[in-house]
Amino acid sequence: MKWPIEIDARGQTLGMPAARFLKRYWQKQPLLIRNAFVDFDCPISPNDLAGLATLATAPSRLVRYTRKTDRWSVASGPFADDSFARLGRRDWTLLVQDVDKFDDDVRALLAHFRFVPSWRLDDVMISYAVPGGSVGAHIDRYDVFLLQGQGTRRWEIDVSPNPDERFRDDAPIKLLQRFESTHAFDVRPGDMLYLPPNVPHFGVALDECLTISVGMRAPGGAELLAALGAELLQGNDALRYSDADLIERESPGEVDNSDVRRLRDSLVRTLALDDDALGDFFARFLSQYRQNVVPKVRRTAPRWTSQQHLLPAIRLSWRRSTQGVYLYGNGQAIACSERVARTACGETDLSWVAAATADEQSALSECWKRGWVR
Repeated sequence: MKWPIEIDARGQTLGMPAARFLKRYWQKQPLLIRNAFVDFDCPISPNDLAGLATLATAPSRLVRYTRKTDRWSVASGPFADDSFARLGRRDWTLLVQDVDKFDDDVRALLAHFRFVPSWRLDDVMISYAVPGGSVGAHIDRYDVFLLQGQGTRRWEIDVSPNPDERFRDDAPIKLLQRFESTHAFDVRPGDMLYLPPNVPHFGVALDECLTISVGMRAPGGAELLAALGAELLQGNDALRYSDADLIERESPGEVDNSDVRRLRDSLVRTLALDDDALGDFFARFLSQYRQNVVPKVRRTAPRWTSQQHLLPAIRLSWRRSTQGVYLYGNGQAIACSERVARTACGETDLSWVAAATADEQSALSECWKRGWVR
């Protein structure tokens, strides 16, 4: 490790200025931040989390481990109210995703992670585990901050140069066949472990514990290309392979290099998007990526006052193009001013609304009616 793998933050979330963290650790090496949150008061209780797991709108899973047979099982929610009382006192974990969409106190934690773009934040997943509870040794393909909310969890990580990434074929989740840790930490409330992508890790609850996982959005190349390809080709039958320069050849069955070059040229022409077009696609894609909440459409909008503060009800982002500013949500775009976009994204309050133009008033109302803000 080039930099220390464990530090004491003494209440400074990253233990250092954000610029230094991004330069030294972000997507480079893990960091255990002791006392990232001093005297941390967990914003949610196990009972609250169990209550969320009974809702169809809150994605949840129950992971159980059977020691005698070394077997894992996974069940998906929503769960009945009495499901957890029958599970026993060891070796199970409840995980609930998108908790920030349901609890304002949990959502408030995201303010500590504003050193990355807000569209990069995926969700806040919270797990409750009894002693021995775990989801096994695994790898995440995205950045994650693991904040301990209650109890003690032992984290083991492997930072060796070429860890074994083969998965077990007998488990319902992607678990590593072989895991050998290079470091082990017992984390307590207020401690936070940062893991960049592709670092094998294994966490086990030493007692009843809650772990708050702040994941960073990282769509895969296959997802992006599939979505972009579908959009480019939708209703455009003209984008086809062409061979106006075709000449007679000795073997009609051969796919030769000239065919491959024509294919490459055709794909390059298809993907030749300027920044505005590609940016528009990317912002709309992100506004739908892993979106589990359905916007609540409304008929009317409130009367806007300077005391109000809007919060995104779904994934929102905005971008500045040569055509102006656009706010993106639910795969759609609204043309608006920058201050409307920043307000809808929760970056500023409505203290400016008294001077709002008619277009700005209309854009705010449209955001509300579409269910993008609350």
